[in-house]
Amino acid sequence: MKYYYAFTLFFVFNFCSLSASDYIINSFDNHNIHGTLINSNNLNSNLAIIISGSGPTDRDGNNISLKSDYLKMLAEGLQENGISTYRYDKRGVGKSIGDLKTGNEIKFLDYINDVVSIINHFKESKHFKEVVVIGHSEGALIGMIACQLIADRFISIAGAGEDYLTLIERQLSIQPPFVKSMSEPIIEKLKNKKLVDSVPPLLNSLFRADVQSYLIDASSYDPSEEISKLNIPILIIQGSTDIQIEVNDALILHKAAKNSRLEIIDGMNHVFRQASDNRLLNLQTYGNPELPIDHNMVNLISEFIDKK
Repeated sequence: MKYYYAFTLFFVFNFCSLSASDYIINSFDNHNIHGTLINSNNLNSNLAIIISGSGPTDRDGNNISLKSDYLKMLAEGLQENGISTYRYDKRGVGKSIGDLKTGNEIKFLDYINDVVSIINHFKESKHFKEVVVIGHSEGALIGMIACQLIADRFISIAGAGEDYLTLIERQLSIQPPFVKSMSEPIIEKLKNKKLVDSVPPLLNSLFRADVQSYLIDASSYDPSEEISKLNIPILIIQGSTDIQIEVNDALILHKAAKNSRLEIIDGMNHVFRQASDNRLLNLQTYGNPELPIDHNMVNLISEFIDKK
């Protein structure tokens, strides 16, 4: 099964599940979503649903070639603060592959509807005081759309402020000029909702034929427009040394949202760790599960979730 990592050129991997326990939710089309439910010791606690970012990232923040555990650490940190969590393997990833044969069977709307199914499952269980959605990176866009009218609170961590293709265009702008010249006509065509017949091998991981329709669909959603539709408390978190998403993205979301709180965490990168803004040193933290995640972020999220 093939995948793509939409927001960077750093990683393109096939995934295998690293999770030990399973809590299965039957989604809107009978596709089973596998995840890990950690119940707080507090009775009638709040529940945080954690949505991973783009590509083959599993419920823990890992894939077969990169062990990082940053989402697992977030869930464990929230449990220590009395908050229950559910983190899951996205459709097509790990134990949630099901009967899917190729990545082009998955639509962006499927990810949104899966989260709606998960929220409704826990709402209907009546086991939790509030159901809060935490979306990381691509998961922030998915979460803010799925939240509408059914979730109690929403948290964006490293969420983009611009549509997919504009974000990819921005990220490619720091690459050598020849990469930019190759990618610009492809992005322009996709923005016009047209498929591209021929993609240079260097850019195949981003724009190959079986992900182009997904990129077109995902780019039809403007994050600033979607977050403006939410009438629930919103927390927007962005790290200052994130080399994938910029502080300006968080400012765009904060400006568009009706009821948001913005927190810029000094020195935090895309995988929640304190890191240098030097690109190579920053990337070294991605595959080091021994490094703790930023405790200030965990405390900010916990306080926001439990705020009366």
